[in-house]
Amino acid sequence: MEITVVVPVYGCRAALMELYRRIKDTIGRISDEHEIIFVDDCCPQDSWEVIVEICGMDKKVKGIQMSRNFGQMKAITAGLDASRGNWVVVMDCDLQDSPEDIANLYKKAQEGYDIVFSRRKERQDNKLKIWISGLFYKLYSWAADDCFDPAMSNYCIMKRIVVDNFCKMREYHRAFTMYLKWLGFHTATIDVNHSTRKEGKSSYTMKKRIGLAMDIILSQSDKILKLIVGMGMLVSGLAFLTVILLIIQYFTMDIEPGWTSIVATTCLIGGLLMTAVGCVGIYVGNIFMQTKQRPLYVVRETINE
Repeated sequence: MEITVVVPVYGCRAALMELYRRIKDTIGRISDEHEIIFVDDCCPQDSWEVIVEICGMDKKVKGIQMSRNFGQMKAITAGLDASRGNWVVVMDCDLQDSPEDIANLYKKAQEGYDIVFSRRKERQDNKLKIWISGLFYKLYSWAADDCFDPAMSNYCIMKRIVVDNFCKMREYHRAFTMYLKWLGFHTATIDVNHSTRKEGKSSYTMKKRIGLAMDIILSQSDKILKLIVGMGMLVSGLAFLTVILLIIQYFTMDIEPGWTSIVATTCLIGGLLMTAVGCVGIYVGNIFMQTKQRPLYVVRETINE
């Protein structure tokens, strides 16, 4: 098997048939030895019906239906676990990324690269989404001691050895592009076209984006803990200096005693302590979720296995 295309499916039923035709046309020119894997992450639009229809027309298309919604990252992992190609492409189902760019990704990979990422030249998203994405990648770059381009997307092609090593990592909180970069294989990036969404809206609400960003940063780096330790030392140092200042003022100045400074200081330290305990609690919660060792996903049904 030369090439596999993995597509997590959620919320874009109307785009699936066109997506299939365009992928099929593109990878068919690369090799007859190919497969397409659609992973239905319990789509509320019942996209599984369309996937079943496509699988009935083409035995080179594999359909995987999850037992419930596990999230995009775990749906991608399910597709990669089932893939067999020497090269594997991952792309979204909303047709914002052009399937025709698979040929360019594959061509670039033949120059000796293990992973070829895509970089969206002109993102067709609203400005708020782009700004939040840029802010997240700046924070993550700081936390991970690396540099991540916010214009990069999940759309990429990777060699079999990359897929096999990626699938060995079974962390509960998953970050696709970050994991690939962490693996350290030879990588390249090409510019691709980015279109408006074919149908509907993204399922990633503002709340989900913020939650996902926190999960990824807190599960992939201990820098936040180190920052808290530094803040604690700073506050302790300031408190020590304040005590010395108050002692000096007590003996040298006639100051009316009051509770304002005490209450303000107590509230500040209390707030910092609650923040620190909450942050540590999130880390402990991540450890708890990981030690359960539950499967990352559960498959309800597979077609053309």
